[in-house]
Amino acid sequence: MSTNHLLEIKQYGQSIWMDNLTRDILQSGELKDLVENQGISGITSNPAIFEKAIAGNVIYDADIEAGVRAGLPTYKIYESLVFKDIRNACDILRPVYEASDGLDGYVSIEVPPTIAHDTEATITEARRYFQEIGRENLMIKIPGTEPGLPAVEQVIAEGMNVNITLLFSVESYINTALAYIRGLEKRVAEGKDISKIASVASFFLSRIDSNIDGKIDAKLKKGVDDISVEAKLRAVKGKVAIANAKIAYQEYKKIIRSERWQDLAAKGATVQRLLWASTSTKDPNYRDVMYIEELIGHDTVNTVPPATIKACADHCNVGDRLETDLDNAYTLIENLKDPDINIDLDNVMDELLVDGIDKFIQPFQSLMNSLEDKIKVLSPV
Repeated sequence: MSTNHLLEIKQYGQSIWMDNLTRDILQSGELKDLVENQGISGITSNPAIFEKAIAGNVIYDADIEAGVRAGLPTYKIYESLVFKDIRNACDILRPVYEASDGLDGYVSIEVPPTIAHDTEATITEARRYFQEIGRENLMIKIPGTEPGLPAVEQVIAEGMNVNITLLFSVESYINTALAYIRGLEKRVAEGKDISKIASVASFFLSRIDSNIDGKIDAKLKKGVDDISVEAKLRAVKGKVAIANAKIAYQEYKKIIRSERWQDLAAKGATVQRLLWASTSTKDPNYRDVMYIEELIGHDTVNTVPPATIKACADHCNVGDRLETDLDNAYTLIENLKDPDINIDLDNVMDELLVDGIDKFIQPFQSLMNSLEDKIKVLSPV
């Protein structure tokens, strides 16, 4: 039997979660097999994933009809479908949650992307999702926008598990970590237990390289007279996301060494792990598992789409590389300021956050439209 390389990754302190959830894999037993035999120890979902799962899939029709008969509005029918899948996934992952003492076994669900810039609405929906889904191993996904971080702080203070998503810059990660710390401190001040709260900071990868590679390709297409300038530009392609992630991890290490964090750790706090997201390789010229292989390290999570899970199980070259080539990582990021390269990384990160929210809003609205069409078909005349 061939080796499943996913199972080797755990020895380096990294958990592999799957970035996908459909009713098909719940009902077929595929998710149970992935959890029990393939090394998958968590699930992340988002509006784009649910749009693909639900739109045009007859497996949901009976529940949609039930919602129609109950007179539920479209949004409530959507929630009934998604909440049911999330609960079932939480139940399948519950043994992992218990065996890992709450480190793994989580299922993430995102609050509606349309409220990404509304702090109070995010807090209200997070409370409602956590209560209505009713599973200890649920994680509420909140975008790491400026209005999202006060919501993260409050939701943590109230004892909910949180996945802060759409993080691109190192600064956004640091701000996220501080929001987690403030939430725990607020809870401590209220005399409440902090030992059962978990959080991950979802740091996105391939979208960074896709954006920057596009800018470099545009410069190369215009033509570069100096061969050394062309070499500089080509040296950056496909390298920024991993370098950026390695630097973020160094900031994580500084945070957990700080006196402020150590005070919380002494009271039972669990570290907020960095989670690598957007880990499928978009450029066919790059190794299909590079966003896994290059970022294996202690106290991290990698959430991986199904095709990349299969690829890694088959041919990942597993090793502890998260803290290798650090000098090169810092140099690469600094070199983006070189006049010959001239890429403003802060602007790129801002673009990606705006685009990332849009990429969740569009499928969310598309799914609502698809559900409305299906409701019309299934509604009694």
